[in-house]
Amino acid sequence: MDFSKSLSLRRWAFVMAVAGLIVVASSRGAVAGPPINHFDKVVHFSVYGLLGTLVVRALGHRRWVLAVVIVSLFGASDEWHQSFVPGRAMEFGDWVADTLGAAVAALGYARWSRYRERLECPLRGARGSDNPAARAVSPE
Repeated sequence: MDFSKSLSLRRWAFVMAVAGLIVVASSRGAVAGPPINHFDKVVHFSVYGLLGTLVVRALGHRRWVLAVVIVSLFGASDEWHQSFVPGRAMEFGDWVADTLGAAVAALGYARWSRYRERLECPLRGARGSDNPAARAVSPE
């Protein structure tokens, strides 16, 4: 398997892992959190922002609109799923927070090249090393 295919599979694996954790969390009857009004919207915005970033990384930064649509549809399906979970409810505001989080994160990744380069920089190894991952900025 060549390097670019391995990198792409790894990126989609991270997408699936986060999406799976979202489904598991929304399958629980109650989710613990601080007693702050609308704190759940901040959580939705943040988690779906992470998912949006991962999806746009997997698709390529020029496809950021498609990434937002995919994450927004996933958010809608997750809200629908919650309508069947005892103690949970489907909320339009949660879906809006999901979509806004994905849009802000995906647009930031697509348009802010310095941010994108920082995210693509490997944790180990120096920039400009012989490691191909150190030079890979986008999957395109």
